[in-house]
Amino acid sequence: HVQLVESGGGSVQPGGSLRLSCAASGDTSTKYYMGWFRQAPGKEREGVAARVRKDRITHYLYYADSVKGRFSISYDDAKNILYLQMDNLRPEDTAMYYCAADRSSKTTEIQALGPTSYNYWGQGTQVTVS
Repeated sequence: HVQLVESGGGSVQPGGSLRLSCAASGDTSTKYYMGWFRQAPGKEREGVAARVRKDRITHYLYYADSVKGRFSISYDDAKNILYLQMDNLRPEDTAMYYCAADRSSKTTEIQALGPTSYNYWGQGTQVTVS
């Protein structure tokens, strides 16, 4: 069993920054394939950033085009926390942000950023930019 708990959301002005955290507990094998997703009202859930294992040491990092250069995903292995640093936030970044994890490898960017590729989800944290 895997439990994911997000935190760090809030309201910020355009151009501001937030850092989201996702505390993971339970099956630690899922830490190798994790990502951040978001869903705005009336829209489908979309992948924002993903971190997937390449080998024992390195990971691939993937980002949606809309957040490249502004968002950064990272993982603290000692604390089992996945982060999403969000800078230069825009009103269109407003959404509920979810952390997700999975046991299966992701070999393509489409898989890594695809919501259907993940089986474990947190409850979400709201980000509002206005």
